[in-house]
Amino acid sequence: MHCFVYASQRKADTYLWLDKKDHFDVLPESLVLLLGDLRFVLEVELHPDRRLPHEDVEVVMQHLLTKGWHLQLPPHETLAVSTHTHDHPLAPKSRDE
Repeated sequence: MHCFVYASQRKADTYLWLDKKDHFDVLPESLVLLLGDLRFVLEVELHPDRRLPHEDVEVVMQHLLTKGWHLQLPPHETLAVSTHTHDHPLAPKSRDE
């Protein structure tokens, strides 16, 4: 499976994998806002035996097949952490609220 990788200019160590070059119209608007400008970094061929340093190749391939994209966040970060601000509608509420 051929794919294209872009680095977020807004979020360090955050990468977007796409099934087609510059196929940004498949992305949810909230993800576009989170990532900001993207810089093309890599064109790569994926297959089940390929090893990736920080991602499970099977998961990446499944996301590319089903959604057309895969989001790679920095190690030990989740989407909830990356979108966390006190007034963000998706942010977890504190125990006091």
